[in-house]
Amino acid sequence: GEVQEFTLENGLQLIVKEDHRAPVVVSQVWYKVGGSYEQEGKTGLSHMLEHMMFKGTKKYPAGEFSRVMDLNGASQNAFTSLDYTTYFQTLEKSRLPISFEMEAERMRSLVLSEKEFLKEQKVVTEERRMRVEDRPISFLYEQFNATAYQTSPYQNPIIGWMSDIKHYTLTDLQNWYQKWYAPNNAVVVVVGDVQPLEVLALAKKHFGLLEPSEITPPLLRPEVEQFGLKQITVKRPAKLPYLVMGYKVPVLKTLVKEEQWKIYALTVLAHLLDGGDSARLSKHLVRGQEIATIASADYDLFNRLTETFTFGGIPTEKHTVSELKTAFREQIKQLQTTPVDNAELERVKIQLRASQVYELDSIFYQGMKIGMLEAVGLDWQVFEHYLENIKAVTAKQVQAVALGILFFGICLRQLPNNKIPATPPSLENFFLTLAPLSM
Repeated sequence: GEVQEFTLENGLQLIVKEDHRAPVVVSQVWYKVGGSYEQEGKTGLSHMLEHMMFKGTKKYPAGEFSRVMDLNGASQNAFTSLDYTTYFQTLEKSRLPISFEMEAERMRSLVLSEKEFLKEQKVVTEERRMRVEDRPISFLYEQFNATAYQTSPYQNPIIGWMSDIKHYTLTDLQNWYQKWYAPNNAVVVVVGDVQPLEVLALAKKHFGLLEPSEITPPLLRPEVEQFGLKQITVKRPAKLPYLVMGYKVPVLKTLVKEEQWKIYALTVLAHLLDGGDSARLSKHLVRGQEIATIASADYDLFNRLTETFTFGGIPTEKHTVSELKTAFREQIKQLQTTPVDNAELERVKIQLRASQVYELDSIFYQGMKIGMLEAVGLDWQVFEHYLENIKAVTAKQVQAVALGILFFGICLRQLPNNKIPATPPSLENFFLTLAPLSM
């Protein structure tokens, strides 16, 4: 379907994509604010505010938002990420005005009451306990990010550190809301059985009169260079050990155009390693050598700041964490020394294409792709070229990113005569292991 883009006078960005297969519409409001915008001592504010957004406005008392949505048969939810906070509904197409009216109301007229705030503070501390502290692997990944990043705000958990959550004040939340929840910091994405000009008229009616605010971009806090291996062991009551390894890598947003091929090569690399049963980790580590019961590789090209390319896994009973670590390294060494053959490369590209086609079959995901790109400061059209960029990746490029970014075992001082190679290897980044407490 066609995509049309509009900007209202108050700065609100509206993107409409037609998809007339069913009389349904997805409406999403993306705010350009998330965990990575927060300052020390105030981590988790964006997530806390997401909870409070369901608490009532000048016009509608607490609980009314969800009640009206249910009444109209809408499925709805919200989520907070490192880079954005999103609110969405899927409705029958004639119900779109209700979504716009309610979202416009809470964009500028949220009522934050002390009573609701104290209640929600308890809910969020409990959520943190259940989701992170009582789940060893989630806890490990949180520690991993806190160790991996030294200066980047990606070091903080989206839900916030417990001590921060317990010490927010209502004023903190009010300031955060005033600062970021404004039409000129929002992208409204609508996908479905709609006419773009009708959606524009509707947006003008509901969002058009809202006051913009002065948006100061978040502080730039790029990650400093790392000069050696970081390694920590986390002890928790867990049945099995778990290993996370990671390497700092660029994302689309951080690279100039000439170097953007690296991002797509990294995406292909991640899928060569971990893209279903025929991928290398599953084939060699899980089934072949039976070193791991689970082995994964992960990379996200659409973040706002430098990311990590991560490996995670659980060794089998006969094997240790350090054997799994060696096995992961072997897999990479393989990619560094032997270019991937055409058949395997093609298979991965076809797989990436299939998952793309499958995802875009859903109007919700069509909206997600557009909103996510815009919210991190990329153009939604990047996605139009995603598949051709993947298709263009060569075996040589995959080898280059395996060498250049996931470079193993070399410290500068070990190089002969301290000669720095033409492409200096990045140092090995960091490991984290979860060691069960001996009970």
